[in-house]
Amino acid sequence: MKDKIKLALCQISSKREDKTANLQKIEDLTVKAKEQDVDLAVFPEMCLTGYVLHDEVYGLAEPIPGPATQRVEAIAKSTGIHIIFGMPELSEKTQATLYNTAVLVGPKGFIGKYRKMYLPTHSVFEEKRYFRSGYEAAAFQTEIGNLGLTICYDVFFPEVFRLTRLKGAQLIVCISASPAVRRSYFELLTAARALENTAYLAYVNLAGVQDGLQFWGGSRLISPTGDLLAKAKYDEEDFVIAEVDFSDLRTAESFVPTLRDLRPELFDKLKQYSEQI
Repeated sequence: MKDKIKLALCQISSKREDKTANLQKIEDLTVKAKEQDVDLAVFPEMCLTGYVLHDEVYGLAEPIPGPATQRVEAIAKSTGIHIIFGMPELSEKTQATLYNTAVLVGPKGFIGKYRKMYLPTHSVFEEKRYFRSGYEAAAFQTEIGNLGLTICYDVFFPEVFRLTRLKGAQLIVCISASPAVRRSYFELLTAARALENTAYLAYVNLAGVQDGLQFWGGSRLISPTGDLLAKAKYDEEDFVIAEVDFSDLRTAESFVPTLRDLRPELFDKLKQYSEQI
């Protein structure tokens, strides 16, 4: 595992229902990242198809592995870069069951996936109408470090990030499709999730307009002590390179020893009281 890695925050505006165009954008930016010796390129939630979808999502979803992931695997192999991106996943076991999924591939092929645990179904969001919730936190040991995957609305639920960190993630990646009205929430919560878990947090959001909905971009890398290390532009596409130094984790863990002081028995209380709501 490397002590330091270079990360590309690939803040794109994906084209609705056009997987070919969106895969080309993933390839183009990954090739650009290679020119700057990047180790990991991260793309937003549902960037394969666009976020604002309705019943057409059933025809766009794919199994994992499948054609889209195989294409991204080929990109990772040719560039030597690890890639994280979002897509609608078609369950290989249950007909017409879909998940909002983050995929991690590397130069040697498919590494793993994460199915979004918390699906917003309020205001302009209707994810529960189309997707099933995931149930497992996801952290993967890779050649470039221990990477955790989360998606968008998960950031409102500290337990997702705590579980991901406890599974070994040192860099937690949160891919997102957040509209502009929620910008202040995400800016606050991403810093909090990094600090309380003494982990790096890379947040990569969609940008641009889809179906009249403005996505605010603002992708960022946050340090294990909650400091903003790098930030992309608001509202438009951007490509930002940042560095992760895993040796900083030890300093952060001694300064804010939340993992050492954790009281896991309180998780049982969380379940007990949530059932009363």
